[in-house]
Amino acid sequence: MPEINKETLPVHVGIIMDGNGRWAQKINLPRTAGHKQGLEAARNILIAATEIGIKYVTLYTFSTENWKRTKEEVGFLMNLLTSNLHNEVTRYLKEGIRLLHLGDMEGLPPEVQNELYDAMERTKDKKKTTVVLAINYGGKDEIVRAVKKLVKNNIKPEQIQEKTIENYFDVPELPPVDLLIRTGGEKRISNFLLWHAAYAELFFSDTLWPDFTKEEFLKIIEEYQTRTRRFGGVK
Repeated sequence: MPEINKETLPVHVGIIMDGNGRWAQKINLPRTAGHKQGLEAARNILIAATEIGIKYVTLYTFSTENWKRTKEEVGFLMNLLTSNLHNEVTRYLKEGIRLLHLGDMEGLPPEVQNELYDAMERTKDKKKTTVVLAINYGGKDEIVRAVKKLVKNNIKPEQIQEKTIENYFDVPELPPVDLLIRTGGEKRISNFLLWHAAYAELFFSDTLWPDFTKEEFLKIIEEYQTRTRRFGGVK
């Protein structure tokens, strides 16, 4: 078991859960089988994060670009969300997890919206860990939508600071990303939390998401704790 220092944990961990489709194809299964297995991996990682005391975990669940995938795969993913959210919330309540949504809610099917609103309402008083599901989310899209809200509210240029813009983001309270993990071997951030991850520590794993384990997650946390974060300054 890695040596985790509870005093220097990342406050906010963002995870790009990449590799579900490739995992399934490797064993001659449809891509949808990888998404189902990926759900189990997400459960295990969230439990691990809650156990060690990480306050925020954002999961890149469905991007604004993922609509380009086949109609069958998109439909499966939306159905997977609606069919599993209710059961997941039962687990969240037991673990003390609050759920929030990040992304363009209006662009989602009504049944997904309803499940998300219900899940957020049911878990709103939980305080141990906040899980943020980025669904129909893109970093550029979030910034553009925030700017539109600024304009609509007649915010004058001289009034605009970084915090002003953040107040119009989907989750204004969401802190900066301390650690960003991407599985699946690709080394890019794919329009994920562009603003929030400005000074994130990046970690890329070759493990396909369905095979990503609690043990590997904890090893990454341990490595994060060895890094020196200077935020552009000098130590």
